[in-house]
Amino acid sequence: MKVNSWNGWDPLRHVLVGRADGTMVQAPEPAVRRDFPEDGYPLGTYGPMPADMTAAANEELDAFAGMLEKRGIRVSRPTPIDFAQTVTTPDWEHPTMFGCMPPRDVLITVGTEILEATMSYRSRWFEYLAYRPVLQELYDNDPDMRWEAAPKPRLTDASFTPGFWDEYGMITNPERLARVAVNDLVLTEEEPLFDAADIARFGKDLFVQLSLVTNRKGADWLRRHFPDHRVHAVTFTNTYPLHIDATWVPLRPGLVMHAGQQLAEPELVKYFEVNDWQVIEAVQPASWRHVPRLSFCSPWLAVNILNLDRNTLCVEAEEKRLADQLVGLGFEVVPVPFRAVGPFGGGLHCATVDIHRDGVLEDYFPRRCGRF
Repeated sequence: MKVNSWNGWDPLRHVLVGRADGTMVQAPEPAVRRDFPEDGYPLGTYGPMPADMTAAANEELDAFAGMLEKRGIRVSRPTPIDFAQTVTTPDWEHPTMFGCMPPRDVLITVGTEILEATMSYRSRWFEYLAYRPVLQELYDNDPDMRWEAAPKPRLTDASFTPGFWDEYGMITNPERLARVAVNDLVLTEEEPLFDAADIARFGKDLFVQLSLVTNRKGADWLRRHFPDHRVHAVTFTNTYPLHIDATWVPLRPGLVMHAGQQLAEPELVKYFEVNDWQVIEAVQPASWRHVPRLSFCSPWLAVNILNLDRNTLCVEAEEKRLADQLVGLGFEVVPVPFRAVGPFGGGLHCATVDIHRDGVLEDYFPRRCGRF
């Protein structure tokens, strides 16, 4: 066993794939409120995802893991815990946890290090426990592995903007975008907070999206933690920003895809272009026009894809227009049925964490530009 991954496109050798077992519709908390009145969970209610949906999601996850194994890629899986139990710390108590389908939210591999993120939802405070058996095995078998965990946040009321969701729901989209641009959202700067899925790895450059779950202090903590990298805090024109991997998607060196209307800052685009990167816009999502039951994911989950190597991409099977676009760019596309997994927290990239990819640390951005 070996831990090594510097980007999202080098040949994949070992990957972690999540499970849907026990996933919960979370109880309301300062950072997130679920409201599915037509699906049996109106605002203020919470409980387990329906058994039929869980079985369907696990069937697709297991088939995905099996396909990867047939391609010679080692697959590890988390160990679900009782996500229906109450979460308690000295500062607060919360009625539910969440699940372990999207390990990408919690863990990031940078070189020989796997880092556990802070997480910003109280319901996800203990989620790292589901991945500890895998991390322990890796640590025992790879003497070069670095196992790190960011400071566990207190997540007291001081970490959240009072009344945010009610206020944010009443303002206009231009007003929301203005707040997104300065990260004036639900998180305060009381303590460092970030989800691992808000970090995009491009070798020596790490791009950290400021979002509903990642604040400036979280980006600053990452900058200090990875002193040999260039860590950039970025925003996009997304009124509900949540995880960069459905917005700004590296495909191979020199090529990045962005999700339609969720445009990058002009300075970020210029930084890519002066370093000879092509920035392309993804086609409109096809199969996500109708939001699945109990799903909180954006339609742009379509671009939440997984590279097996620089030429091979796993794409949700119903996203045929996106597949055609990628084939036109010279990729081999592996269609993967994954529609049932979406309501459990994401797509193919969300559901995975690279443990080992071939390759070494490279600098894909030798030229400086603006604030980058």
